[in-house]
Amino acid sequence: MKRLIPWLLLPLAGCAVTPVPPPDPGFVAVRPQVAVPPPRQDGSLYQDGYGTSLFTDPSARRVGDLITVILEERTQAKKSATTSADKQQSVDVPVPTLFGGGVTFRGQNVLETSLSATRTFKGQGNSAQSNSLTGQITVTVAEVLPNGNLWVQGEKRLTLNEGSEFIRFSGVVRPEDIRGDNTILSSQVADATIVYSGQGTLAEVNRPGWLARIMNSPWWPF
Repeated sequence: MKRLIPWLLLPLAGCAVTPVPPPDPGFVAVRPQVAVPPPRQDGSLYQDGYGTSLFTDPSARRVGDLITVILEERTQAKKSATTSADKQQSVDVPVPTLFGGGVTFRGQNVLETSLSATRTFKGQGNSAQSNSLTGQITVTVAEVLPNGNLWVQGEKRLTLNEGSEFIRFSGVVRPEDIRGDNTILSSQVADATIVYSGQGTLAEVNRPGWLARIMNSPWWPF
């Protein structure tokens, strides 16, 4: 029996290993393209495509170049709504007559009718949300668009003892917005997609269980 216990614990030990999330193809770094120089021409001291400029702009401009995105995202939303409705209605039917006199039973008019209805509705709702994300991530130029803008993408993954976290970023960068130190603010990136998530023990303990998720879903009838 003692020899069987270690073998029984092996599946549990395997389940305790934190899985590393696979790279997303939409955020994988793009390698630079191999630049093929033009053929050499005789009779000239300087050859086109073989020179080195000392004043080249170090900013990203080609596929595979690196650019650092400074994440400064702050959003805040607040919404409040109040609805109130009130309606009252009453209908009085006069006493009908039959052969010049009212229809009575034991001295009371049996056809006399009066209707009234009252309807009231009140509703109120408030919603507030704020988000903040700061940091830096270095991405690569994946494509140079026809108008000169740059499509950048990349991800940063950090694996800790009890889990892993990753930041994924993609968007369109205008070369004029790139700073002299080859950085750009995330607020200046068009069509930006920022994903910050994690996996592992720390992420699981902050996530409700499957029963709580079912009870909080829109399909729960109660």
